[in-house]
Amino acid sequence: MNDLSPQERLLRAIQRKKVDRPPVICTGGMMNAAIVDVMERTGHTLPAAHHEEELMADLAADVFANTGFENLGLPFCMTVEAEVLGSEINFGTLACEPKIAREVFPSVSRVEFRNLTGLMDSGRINTVARAGYILARKYPDIPVIGSLTGPISTAASIVDPITFLKELRKDREHAHRVLDYVSRFLVSYAQRLVESGISVIAVGDPTATGEILGPKMFEEFAVRYLNQVISEIHQLGVPVILHICGDMKAVKHLTPQLQSDALSTDALVNLRLLKEEYPGIVTMGNLSTYTLQFGTTDKIAEQTARLLKDEIDIISPACGLSTSTTLTNIHALTNMVKESGHGAS
Repeated sequence: MNDLSPQERLLRAIQRKKVDRPPVICTGGMMNAAIVDVMERTGHTLPAAHHEEELMADLAADVFANTGFENLGLPFCMTVEAEVLGSEINFGTLACEPKIAREVFPSVSRVEFRNLTGLMDSGRINTVARAGYILARKYPDIPVIGSLTGPISTAASIVDPITFLKELRKDREHAHRVLDYVSRFLVSYAQRLVESGISVIAVGDPTATGEILGPKMFEEFAVRYLNQVISEIHQLGVPVILHICGDMKAVKHLTPQLQSDALSTDALVNLRLLKEEYPGIVTMGNLSTYTLQFGTTDKIAEQTARLLKDEIDIISPACGLSTSTTLTNIHALTNMVKESGHGAS
């Protein structure tokens, strides 16, 4: 069992099969580890790597080689989808991730529905897919994770987010139409990534929280469209990791409805209790990114040991890492997991 490749270990953990120890990963997308320490050490840097497939692949490989995380994760931001759908992007700097500079539509009733086939050759979709192709062939034993921005967050990146959230209540008909359109787009994007050789899809939907939506809208909009995306990706033959931000108390009772293969949560969530209450959920996380940025190596190792003791299935940061997080602190996490010898089933 101790000769498992990182690919085998992650897939077995997702499938609830016996492993020698939990995998330790950082998926990419909203949860990527392209930190300044790695880029300054290797010379493969952002924002250039957002746009060049070979540089994107090189930076993903650098993250794998330098951090101890056991996967290759693409892309390095949450703006690929919004750019393709028309929003204006600020691509940031070495130390600052890309952000939405301007949403393209003022309202859900004004969203223009474009042909999805044509959109697949727009923006950076092919850049990410070709980077995935390079990595999947160069590192066949390492899981290549393709990260998508979830339906609620993508919709809130093409429609002014405050307006969008209000219109979930005030214009539900158009909101559902937009979310269906966005979800179908995400499935088409995922298909392109899977065809390139990516072996796991991660979906991060930070706007789809119980704190923002409340339980009723979380069920009506988040659960429905996340499951629409997840179900279609399952038809492509790959597993899906879902990350939900924030405190999940208000929507915890709805988590069994989510059809993802693994559930990643914020540090606010007690994964041990979630696992006890819903033993069918494959748990992932959830080491505080604040601790990873500002904590001592001893504190990081202590919190990682607690996650191992709690038999969390996949160990990872709880959310997106600050780019100023040090490699020394990341190694305190990844080395603790690798040296644990902790078995799970």
